[in-house]
Amino acid sequence: MKLAILFGGASFEHEISIVSAITVKGKLRGFDLSFIFCDQDHRFYLIDGSKMKAVTFSRGEHLKMPQISLVKGGFEQRGFLSSKMHTMPILNLIHGGDGEDGSIAALFDFYGISFIGPRKEASMLSFDKHYTKWLANSLGIKTLPFEAITQNSRNSIQTSYPFIVKPARLGSSIGVSIVREAQELEYALDVGFEFDEVLLIEPFISAVKEYNLAGFSVRGEITYSIVEEPQKAEFLDFEKKYLDFSRSSTVAEASISDSLVQQLQAAFKTIYTPLFEGALIRCDFFEINGEVYLNEVNPIPGSMANYLFEDFSGGIQKLLASLPSKKEIRVNYDYIHSISQAKGK
Repeated sequence: MKLAILFGGASFEHEISIVSAITVKGKLRGFDLSFIFCDQDHRFYLIDGSKMKAVTFSRGEHLKMPQISLVKGGFEQRGFLSSKMHTMPILNLIHGGDGEDGSIAALFDFYGISFIGPRKEASMLSFDKHYTKWLANSLGIKTLPFEAITQNSRNSIQTSYPFIVKPARLGSSIGVSIVREAQELEYALDVGFEFDEVLLIEPFISAVKEYNLAGFSVRGEITYSIVEEPQKAEFLDFEKKYLDFSRSSTVAEASISDSLVQQLQAAFKTIYTPLFEGALIRCDFFEINGEVYLNEVNPIPGSMANYLFEDFSGGIQKLLASLPSKKEIRVNYDYIHSISQAKGK
């Protein structure tokens, strides 16, 4: 089965996307894989599978490989006297901006390219944590209380200490800080605003129970991963998450009650359906006093959350066989023809 993995992108998570692509390559050995790298200037390169190593990109070796361009139905590799089309479905593995903000989804829809990943609407609502909370609350899913602040409102925070400061449109814990007292605040805000114009302020709950659940839908039926209870100190910082993105071994299932598993799956299904059709996503939840709260949605999880599935390769095959397609509008100019005939022109 043919599949191209798209990775890279112009975002703060560019390098993490490379790590994810290398990891997923090792988990999809039964596929006929191609690799498409998007550099920070939005140029696409067809990468030799044997060169799928992090240093290929850090050393600029990809610049020697074929450059390709988006065209109707796929990517085109142009030569001096000829061109070659690459028309396989795409696995969107670009984390952060470009991949998760709706840019790639819009491009693929525009060019009629089949792909695994969140569609435009899902991307916009899950990329911005502010909007994700609105979505969850509108669906009856609880979230922690929050404030959204900008540079102009940085001095009007009402949340009591301790709290977490996080960029609204960034993942991998980049720019995230725990603020326990007033003297730590300015530095935390300065760090956050380096990465985003909008920050979220949320209460920090020490030792809160956190659970991760991934899944995807095939013909209306959701396939759930195991539930993971991530092992961490206070929160997963960037370095821990960077290593986390290279995980390929199945993790241990959380030791929780069937009732809690059902609550988590019910919340996941409510978030997923029908907005995320065509994507494999991971939802991160808190459990507080027996109730489930959505922390965030990962529309393109690190390494596609392969480590949460017993048969990750089989799951991708199922998802490929059930991707949504955008209805094409064929223009026949009947309206213009009827006007022209009526006017005799």
